Amino acid sequence: MEAGEDFGPWLSRQLALARKTQTQLADDVNVTRAAVSAWITGRATPRPETIERIARALNTDLATVHTRTTDTLSGLPVDWLHRPGHPDRGRELGNAAAFAFDADVGVLARETCQNSLDERIEDNGRPVRVRYTLHELTGETLARFREAIKWDSLAPHYEVAAGQDQKVGRVIAAGLRDMRDNDRLVLLRVDDYNAAGLTGDDYDNGRFAAVVRRQLDSHKSGSAAGGSYGLGKATLWATSRLGLVLINSTLSEPHEGRTERRLVGRLDLPWREVDGNTWAGPAWFGRPDPESSSEVPVARSWWADETEVERLHLTRESDEPGTSFLIVGAHDVASLADPATSEEGEGESEDGDSIHRMHHRLVEALGKNFWAAMTSGEGHPALLDASVRTLRNGEVIIEEQRVDPAVAQPSRTRALKAFLDGATVERLTEAGQVAMVKVPLKLPGRGKRTTLGEHAAVLLVTEADQVSGKFNRVVAMRGNRMTVRDSGVSDLPLSTNPFQAVLLAGRAAGPDAPFADEAEAFLRAAEPPEHNKWGQTEELALTYSSAAHRRIATMIRDTNKAVKELVARPKRPSQSRAGVNLAKKLSVGAPSRRARATSGNQPKLESLDARVMDDGAWQVTGEVKVPAGGEAWHMVPVAKFDVRSGTRPVLGWAELVGVHNCDVVEGSLRFAPGARTATFRGVTDPATHTVRTSLSGLVVELRSGEGEMGS
Repeated sequence: MEAGEDFGPWLSRQLALARKTQTQLADDVNVTRAAVSAWITGRATPRPETIERIARALNTDLATVHTRTTDTLSGLPVDWLHRPGHPDRGRELGNAAAFAFDADVGVLARETCQNSLDERIEDNGRPVRVRYTLHELTGETLARFREAIKWDSLAPHYEVAAGQDQKVGRVIAAGLRDMRDNDRLVLLRVDDYNAAGLTGDDYDNGRFAAVVRRQLDSHKSGSAAGGSYGLGKATLWATSRLGLVLINSTLSEPHEGRTERRLVGRLDLPWREVDGNTWAGPAWFGRPDPESSSEVPVARSWWADETEVERLHLTRESDEPGTSFLIVGAHDVASLADPATSEEGEGESEDGDSIHRMHHRLVEALGKNFWAAMTSGEGHPALLDASVRTLRNGEVIIEEQRVDPAVAQPSRTRALKAFLDGATVERLTEAGQVAMVKVPLKLPGRGKRTTLGEHAAVLLVTEADQVSGKFNRVVAMRGNRMTVRDSGVSDLPLSTNPFQAVLLAGRAAGPDAPFADEAEAFLRAAEPPEHNKWGQTEELALTYSSAAHRRIATMIRDTNKAVKELVARPKRPSQSRAGVNLAKKLSVGAPSRRARATSGNQPKLESLDARVMDDGAWQVTGEVKVPAGGEAWHMVPVAKFDVRSGTRPVLGWAELVGVHNCDVVEGSLRFAPGARTATFRGVTDPATHTVRTSLSGLVVELRSGEGEMGS
């Protein structure tokens, strides 16, 4: 018989769900008790005419028994089953794990995408694909969804929870109020594909139990995993104003002979008393487990049909393994503090449930934290593919937007791609280059102060593009290529060109990096639950030593030192005659008497650096001090030959560009709002040189757009 699940296990579960014994089934189908036992143990299979009688006994159709891809209609109904109050009358007024994170879709994106990366199926060489779908339900669509999740049975619990004067109660009250007053509910679904799925038993050790049943159970294998505390999954429930998440998983390995449409729901509410009964907090949406020894029914996952999945808005687009999490009543607290994060759609509310605003913040967070995981190189496929889309009542409001690392982080993506392609250089001599240097990390032995070995982390440095956000920073990561550390480099010279740097440690440093696995384990132990830095943690001290964090501090110090060496502009050699002569030939033009009288608080040329090109042109880099309100000034750099007598001849610019905090528009410098320093670079036009470069010095003046000279 062609089927999904083996006949024996399937029949055993159907008898349990129908609360029938083997003896009762034997009587119903007119066979012996031994025959039924043989079917269940797999020692025999029933004849076709017997299968027809089995279908009638289980109150199902013949096709269900033949295919065995779903449970029979005689199975116990799906419903919400709540955990009863504790016998000692203890109370939990919320899930403590959820309080470890803000109800922030940016945090949600970071934690859920990290979990998907950790569960990526690596054997096929494909990335894990993660899609976020915002879906606003209103009117009849909302009514049908509430019916599907059996809202009427949940409503009394919500009313009591919302009346409690504590944080969770107030959040629930706000969610209920929004749904009632505005007739709307925001769903946020997180789908991953090419991932392991929630494998394992409902209760025993496994991915399913770790996510659905337990707290602080990471169940991560391998040192390269991003998560280690088991807290990240709590962001799913923290993002729901109603504390409600539904789950549909396609498994990478069968459970009960099945892989598709394993469904369950979990509700996290505070302790409550409803209709004279006390309930501890959580509840599960599933089928009552007939094999449970508990006096109170316990819900377990069930294998749903396609109609059930569709009604719950959990239909997956393919049979590729992975999991779909549906956050019911999604909101974003961080959006409240930043109302300008995106344009509102017509009729959008001004609260943290704005689907347009949430869409923008999801895209931004994915690009910020996972640009490296989405970057590919020659022979190195991307680890992650992420996208965001937004719907309202099934209609597309914002088309699916795939996050492009080259757009989100152009400079850093260029740096990582050069490393993956083997196209790095030792020093930065041209625009667009990526310099690479190794930074040592001395790994301690476990529980001792001795050194296990020296890991070679990879430091990449490249010039910063104007759209790259903050400049002069180092982002650090390990094997799963999620940004862990993002920090600035202090004490940089004023003349430093803007740059971005990337530090790759552990497995991210490449397959040939020494002690890569040991570095992964060491740095993983040095990360807090937020996974946003490396430093002293209790796990690090207990596993290695109380001084182990100093090894990381040394690596960071060496990293910053290496960055400074790579980005430092070469100084004019003071010991050589050529250097002395060049320094003497270069000067900042002094302001005229009129300029000194009228300049007031305007941009000032602070310093110059220059070199003579092979064709005789001067290449000049100027540093400008910009006062408050400097964006109102339009300053023009003017280059002149410093002749001994007569009027100084003016040189034309062959090239004039803004390097940092300024742009060149129609020959004048336009400064960025709020900038206090700016850098420009110019190359003179040799055709305008009336005097040989070797016979004259160079003076550079800064004039206002109206013709007055700055200093």
